[in-house]
Amino acid sequence: MTTITVSHQHPLTLDHIDLLSNRKATLSLCGESGFRDLIKKGSDFITNTLDREGLVYGITTGYGDNCTRSVPVDLVPELPLHLTRFHGCGLGDYLSLPQTRAVLAVRLASLCRGVSGVTFELLERLELLLSEDILPVIPSEGSVGASGDLTPLSYVAGVIAGEREVWYQGEKRLTQDVYQELNIQSHTLRPKEALALMNGTAVMTALAVEAFFRARYLGRLAARLTAMTSLALQGNPHHFDETLFAAKPHPGQTKIVALIRSDLKNAPDAFPIERLQDRYSTRCAPHVIGVLEDMLPTFKNILETEINSANDNPLVDLEGEGRILHGGHFYGGHVAFVMDSLKNIVSNIADLLDRQMATLVDPKFNHGLPANLSGVTGRRASLNHGLKAVQIGASAWCAEALKGTMPASVFSRSTESHNQDKVSMGTIAARDALRVLQLSEQVAVAQLFAAFQALRLRERAGILSEKHYGDDLNFFLNDAGTHVPFIEEDEPLENALRQVIAHIQKRTWCLYKETDTHD
Repeated sequence: MTTITVSHQHPLTLDHIDLLSNRKATLSLCGESGFRDLIKKGSDFITNTLDREGLVYGITTGYGDNCTRSVPVDLVPELPLHLTRFHGCGLGDYLSLPQTRAVLAVRLASLCRGVSGVTFELLERLELLLSEDILPVIPSEGSVGASGDLTPLSYVAGVIAGEREVWYQGEKRLTQDVYQELNIQSHTLRPKEALALMNGTAVMTALAVEAFFRARYLGRLAARLTAMTSLALQGNPHHFDETLFAAKPHPGQTKIVALIRSDLKNAPDAFPIERLQDRYSTRCAPHVIGVLEDMLPTFKNILETEINSANDNPLVDLEGEGRILHGGHFYGGHVAFVMDSLKNIVSNIADLLDRQMATLVDPKFNHGLPANLSGVTGRRASLNHGLKAVQIGASAWCAEALKGTMPASVFSRSTESHNQDKVSMGTIAARDALRVLQLSEQVAVAQLFAAFQALRLRERAGILSEKHYGDDLNFFLNDAGTHVPFIEEDEPLENALRQVIAHIQKRTWCLYKETDTHD
């Protein structure tokens, strides 16, 4: 298994987070002495400043609007634990195990910048949680995205201090019981450490990383479904001509149309042309999917910058004048923008696929395919309704996805006694994006069933065969086809749909060898 090293000079990429979240790699703190010295310098700076000045925000004062309230020196050691405890009020579904691993990795990368004033022992504790797969139980709701993900990240800080609950070996257990079983000592949070753990964007960013990879896969799958739809509808493959798209050369759009063209390279030339131009849901598919492909590099750059930034408050200035710097790097505006943008693009792809499916199942538009793509002929055809209800379901899922595109970032709420009077809503935007993705993946799987059924019906009629498909398409049809039933007599399809959705979300199937290898 690959080991990924992290330090101020070894940033984490989205691919690193993806591997770590799915237990396909391990994480190790850099062993160079310079890195350890940097972290110690920051921690010592906090200690020395406290001894010299006696008044440091969040260390000898209350938090947020309570920053004017001084904490007696003898009570200062208790303050970090109180920060974790009063934020222990999250609700909603718990983050999944992969999401929780991503949160730990993202928070660790941020603290490795060396300007948060934490001890190296704290970094080692985050490393330990990942390596032993001791995962904090983190509710998903309760953050407005500034001051960072305070409430959900309090569950990470609480676990490090030996409190709250963890997922361990498939069970939800008390942290202290797991620590005792593994002979792990609770970490005593030093001044600034609870604040450094909680006052950042790790939760929204971790969710955004998951959304990024699911969206990218969905875009490639939509390209595949467009080619399958074009073949099933006996469409015009010249809509994807290379010279045509050279006249409008958006790089991502060009990439998507090349994928479609590769699937159609063996398409029959002798299709009867009922329409000189196919409907927009086929002909304009590269223009819809290409928007996502073109924006992914920008999204990746923004998220990787966020992962490898110091986004808590205050920070320590170790190289300049030796100051404590008060700011607002916990604000998750960049992540919120990426997520609000992503869900808009993804829902457009869902709408595209919904329209493709509607065309495939409708005998008025599908060029001779049976109504609802039922596989039954003869007397029993009147009994069977094929994919009629699945298409209704796809329409419902698509409508809900489109409804979910309202940007969360514009719904800032003034909170915390008007100290947090402008907030990012980044965590809500990320959760919204994942919900839109879930619905859009459901639409994609419905269209996948329809496209498989349509191609099989064309094959049964002798119009198409494997010789008409590109190499990657043939590989996919053989691989994924074992999970997509041919629908003859009516049957419940829920279990089959759920199984294929799980494969899509896990990105089980290679779609295009070249892109899957090089991305």
